[in-house]
Amino acid sequence: MKQDINISWKDGMAFEAEVNGHKLMLDAGEQSGGRDLGPRPKTLMLVALAGCTAMDVISILTKMRVELKNFDVRVEGEQSEEQPVHFTSMHIIYEFWGENLPVEKLEKAINLSHERYCGVSAVYRKAMPVTHEVILHETA
Repeated sequence: MKQDINISWKDGMAFEAEVNGHKLMLDAGEQSGGRDLGPRPKTLMLVALAGCTAMDVISILTKMRVELKNFDVRVEGEQSEEQPVHFTSMHIIYEFWGENLPVEKLEKAINLSHERYCGVSAVYRKAMPVTHEVILHETA
């Protein structure tokens, strides 16, 4: 299965991407000649990982009939200091809110995402360490 996207130069360092029929502006910061009209391409690597695993986890937990009040995923990326500057590791923080959350089911969903379903995680793990942690918030 092949996928493709297209980006078009708009002005300066700004490019408009069309992805699955949606438009997304990319740009550099002012210090790099851009006007900060959108996110940086490298930062979208973190978004891709967060979105991929978050969708997996919520899908799996829904099938397990786990009820959440809220769910957030944050990804922290460490970068090299030398050129080309690249990510050397990523750390995923899964944050769950709910009542009497079944920790074993949460961990199972996260592990299934990493080991079987999340294609972004699979590729990134070949290039760098990808770790995770879970934060639980008990709500009434």
